[in-house]
Amino acid sequence: MIDTNTLFEVLGTTVVVSPLVLLAVLGISALVNRPLSESIISSLTRASVLLSLLPAIGILLIMLWTGIRNVPIEVGNWVTIPEQHFHFHLKFLFDRLSIPFLMLSCVLCGVVGEFTRRYLHREEGYGRFFLFYAMFFSGMVLSSLAGTIETLFVGWEMVGLSSALLVAYFHEREISVRNGQRVWSIYRLSDAALLIAAITMHHMVGEGDFGGLMSSGIWPEGTAAVTSSQALVVGTLLLIGAAGKSALFPFSGWLPRAMEGPTPSSAIFYGALSVHLGAYLLLRLSPLLEASMTLQGIVISLGVVSAGCGAVMSRVQNDVKVSLAYASLTQVGIIVVEIGLGFRYLALIHIMGHASLRTMQLLRAPTLLKDYNDLENKMGSRLVHEAWAGAKFLPPSAQRWCYRFGFDRGFMDIALDKWVAIPFVNLFVRFDRIERSVTDWMSNEPSRESERIESHPEDLSKVA
Repeated sequence: MIDTNTLFEVLGTTVVVSPLVLLAVLGISALVNRPLSESIISSLTRASVLLSLLPAIGILLIMLWTGIRNVPIEVGNWVTIPEQHFHFHLKFLFDRLSIPFLMLSCVLCGVVGEFTRRYLHREEGYGRFFLFYAMFFSGMVLSSLAGTIETLFVGWEMVGLSSALLVAYFHEREISVRNGQRVWSIYRLSDAALLIAAITMHHMVGEGDFGGLMSSGIWPEGTAAVTSSQALVVGTLLLIGAAGKSALFPFSGWLPRAMEGPTPSSAIFYGALSVHLGAYLLLRLSPLLEASMTLQGIVISLGVVSAGCGAVMSRVQNDVKVSLAYASLTQVGIIVVEIGLGFRYLALIHIMGHASLRTMQLLRAPTLLKDYNDLENKMGSRLVHEAWAGAKFLPPSAQRWCYRFGFDRGFMDIALDKWVAIPFVNLFVRFDRIERSVTDWMSNEPSRESERIESHPEDLSKVA
């Protein structure tokens, strides 16, 4: 007889390793400049998804049969610094939250993979797309099963990097590259907040294990094992990270820019999985929210504002993908409200249903436009679109303001540029000038970093 723990370890390792093997194979083939054929890439992708999905189903069946509700698989400490209260600990957790989200990720990644096999047939970047796809799939598996914040951070970064690269998939277009850089810069802000939260967790509880923040590691009955002030600090940092990843207010400006990527990446990233990853993080640490009423109020308020902004902005867009993206923002905002109110299972079901619906809508969008055009041609007139019934209760000035607010995407990009980006750049330009003046003073002559050297390149020969 095979021991249950051994069986769990074998199946769990297969779930985690399968997408990483796919990423390694596609990455090595790209590095050695030996591109694989489309049929081989699609076969490897299909096998990787199945080898993650089927063992996950097996673990779920065994857990239901034995009544086990929490299966941790620990790989151990890879880095340990006792003086700094830091250790890099890999731990994967199979429970009532991670298994449904993992299975959702596998199913939707498999659907999008099959769609892409035909959608990008004979495209020049076919192999490049599936390389980024494998990186994203690996990141989603690691993020779904993360039992520690270090494990989550690895998957979180893989998802973010692959997302930005696929936004800039059409790299011959300047607008695609600019939008990819914009998405990456917003992700950097959320990643910085997540990293600070990880450091704070280590100093508070001495470890990055999510179970250390709660008196019980079994979701969803766990309660916070930290004080209200500690929960507020860690929770706020995690909320900033979740807001950046899920495009919540005020980081929603990157969501329409992400539609520059191919339709399959728009479906899997910003309609289905990536946009829900921040909400999943809040759901994983939902017992932490109950320890601080202030934090709970912030989460609910952020969800309400994000849902309202998404509803207004989705109604005035002239692009179907952007309209669906903002509609996704509305639903994610509602999910965040549900998490803040403590409806954990409802939020999980909402995530799964909404992700499946948006995937279908975004994959259907190109042919839907063709069907609309064919229908209008046969009718000989435009289809009638009724206005929102609630608009008649608003005065004309309010209607115009709402239209401008939605059309300018909530002025979020302008606000971030004015109040975050520009002050940040100005601050470090000032630091750079101070550094240059100090180096000039220490060398008693214009140094290589001196502004005078850069403004007069011919003086470099004199300094050299």
